[in-house]
Amino acid sequence: MRHSVRSMQSILQRSSTTSFIGLGRMGSEMATNLFSKQYAASKDTHFVVCDAVPEAAQSFVNIFTQQNPGANVTIAESPQEAALKAGTIVTMLPSSPHVKEVYTNRIIPALASLAPEVARDTLFIDSTTLDVDVARAVASEVTRKGASMVDAPVSGGVTGAKAGTLSFLVGGPEASFNIARPILALMGQRIIHCGESGAGLGAKICNNLVLGVEQIVVAEAMLLGQKLGLDPAILASVINSSTGGCWSSSVNNPVPAALPDKAPPCERDYEGGFATALMLKDMGLASDIAAKQKSSLPLGRAAQEIYERVVKEKQELARKDFSSVYLYLRDGKCN
Repeated sequence: MRHSVRSMQSILQRSSTTSFIGLGRMGSEMATNLFSKQYAASKDTHFVVCDAVPEAAQSFVNIFTQQNPGANVTIAESPQEAALKAGTIVTMLPSSPHVKEVYTNRIIPALASLAPEVARDTLFIDSTTLDVDVARAVASEVTRKGASMVDAPVSGGVTGAKAGTLSFLVGGPEASFNIARPILALMGQRIIHCGESGAGLGAKICNNLVLGVEQIVVAEAMLLGQKLGLDPAILASVINSSTGGCWSSSVNNPVPAALPDKAPPCERDYEGGFATALMLKDMGLASDIAAKQKSSLPLGRAAQEIYERVVKEKQELARKDFSSVYLYLRDGKCN
């Protein structure tokens, strides 16, 4: 197919443009790392951001351009605009309904307007943690339009997103994974290909199932230890150097002063971490998929019930880090 000079310029600019849709706590930090490293590598790179809250997109642009003078960052008014303007599109959305809305109702119809060769040069990376079946259905529709797509949920939290040390658990065809890998490496340190479409999400859901249960039992142990007269820092040191050691204790310990050499969310009134409401969502995803697979989940369901009670009975903890379950247990709510 022959292209005019203007259309060729448009295609070339699109191929050197990255869009990021979803600028929440995680998304804004991921986009900052991705864009700043791409911009450092090539000043000709263009960036597009889009968020359901326009003020969030404008705030991101203001901060990013202040830190990176001369960077070309524009705001898309809709997900379809963001998809049409870029050859690489990263999405970081709250949950399954948002992914279905953004992709099924916005992006996929927009893809139909692209020339086949342009669609083939388009890559979608979705880092949302969502239902595996929804992710597979969306990926199937995207690839049917000629584009490539991987699911790439993350592990590492807001701290990892800011530091660029996230782990990406990737699902999708190997060819798509190979295209996505160098992009993901600008935001994280470990890029793991877990299998075909949906496999990354399956791995993430299993990981967060473990995490959700662990955080509760660490809170229980820390509370019990204090009632036995143990200093929280000493108890944490014992756990972290013994068989009970885990991330929930060694990095995300819920007791202030338990980790004197670190700054977990509990030192900031449980702000700035992985929200309890999001952990409840992930426990629900594990529960749902376990039911479909007829897989036993006694501890997972018990933990899900506790997070449900935290969000319902202490609503102020819903947006705080999920280690704040410690406060709920400390107040005797589960006795």
